[in-house]
Amino acid sequence: MLKQLSLYVENKKGTMRNITSILKEEEINILGSVNNDGAEYGIIRMVVSAPERAHEALKKAGYMCRLVDVMGFELADEVGNLNSLLGALSDSNINIDYIYLSFNRDTGKPILIMHAEDEDIYEIESCMETKGFTAV
Repeated sequence: MLKQLSLYVENKKGTMRNITSILKEEEINILGSVNNDGAEYGIIRMVVSAPERAHEALKKAGYMCRLVDVMGFELADEVGNLNSLLGALSDSNINIDYIYLSFNRDTGKPILIMHAEDEDIYEIESCMETKGFTAV
């Protein structure tokens, strides 16, 4: 299981730069990120090297944020592997709310980061490991 930092931010110029400046000052590395924007507000989701410290620093700076449990599965960088993982989830009747990609800096392999609101993360990880996928 991984911890994801979710930030609810105003959609205005310089916001992402401000956030990354705070993380830089704290010497926190962004390992994976996805931004979803709206007309006035957006959601930034990221996995970082020190999630609790990032959460505190960003809250102190006035950002509305929270830590969320997410899963990560390492995949071989080959055609069809994402489809295979999604098929295994579907075959197990597991609903995923959203996904985004990062990569394992040690192995160079992609990591699929995903969130499942109404599911037990530990059960999903165990299920997927029995199907040959590696949880990170």
